[in-house]
Amino acid sequence: MGTLAGLLSLGAFAATAAVIVWLFRLIHRDDRQAQARVRELGSPGNKPPSRLSLGELARAKLPAVGAALVPADEGRRSRLEERLIQAGFYGRHSLAVFLGAKVVLIALGVGLGMAVTVSKLLPANQALPLTAAAGGLALVAPGMWLDAQKKKRQATLRRGLPDALDMLVLCLEGGVSLTAALQRVTAELQTAHPLLGAELNIVQREMLLGLSAGAALQKFGQRADLEDVRNLASVLLQNERFGASVTKALRTHSDVLRRQRQQRAEELAQKAAVKILFPTLLCIFPAIFIVILGPAAFQLIAIFSRMK
Repeated sequence: MGTLAGLLSLGAFAATAAVIVWLFRLIHRDDRQAQARVRELGSPGNKPPSRLSLGELARAKLPAVGAALVPADEGRRSRLEERLIQAGFYGRHSLAVFLGAKVVLIALGVGLGMAVTVSKLLPANQALPLTAAAGGLALVAPGMWLDAQKKKRQATLRRGLPDALDMLVLCLEGGVSLTAALQRVTAELQTAHPLLGAELNIVQREMLLGLSAGAALQKFGQRADLEDVRNLASVLLQNERFGASVTKALRTHSDVLRRQRQQRAEELAQKAAVKILFPTLLCIFPAIFIVILGPAAFQLIAIFSRMK
């Protein structure tokens, strides 16, 4: 019975984790319904639109489910929206989709535990903790996934920032204005660093709407929650205030960011020696011991059998 309970618990955990991954991958998926409709309108015959798939139906219904759970408190709602923006979700319905997915996951986890209880696959004293654990996991997992997305996005932006500053310095030294240089760098970064290119495109449009370069980069730092970008914005704001050379300030800041990137790479290289120790001990050393000590063990068994 204990083995069955363990297998059921493991299966419930795996099913809940799979649903969590599926739902949040669903949020990032392109709107295939609209694309299919455009293709149908462009094709001869204009066939009626196909039925909604399960994924498209979930994307259509999740905002309605989560809209009722959007906090009425302005401060709490702003904090949740800020977390979503920092993770890269800029859609107007991102908060409702996120809360709707959390509700669906909690209902799925609790429903799974109740189904196990009603079907009597497990005793009540084991099924109730399983239900509570599934509901708690569904409650906490979306926030953990959101934080992981934010860290991944920050690492990607931080990796491409020194290259962008180097290109910006080259353009400024060639006599190009800051606005034109930013436009050229944004176009060039679309291939090498597409995420940073998209963010700099937003910065460029804000500058065209009247913001200064320092203020636009300051908003970029708030969106990404990156200290490197906030420091860069402070440097540009000070140069705009005191009339110092922007090129020298950007070159100095680029050198600092490149040095920090190199230090992070060296830190990861130092950590790799420690991290590789665990798979070495768990996977490689047992095989080496079997190969080296295996023949000696057979010889000892043969000697002891002859002594009897």
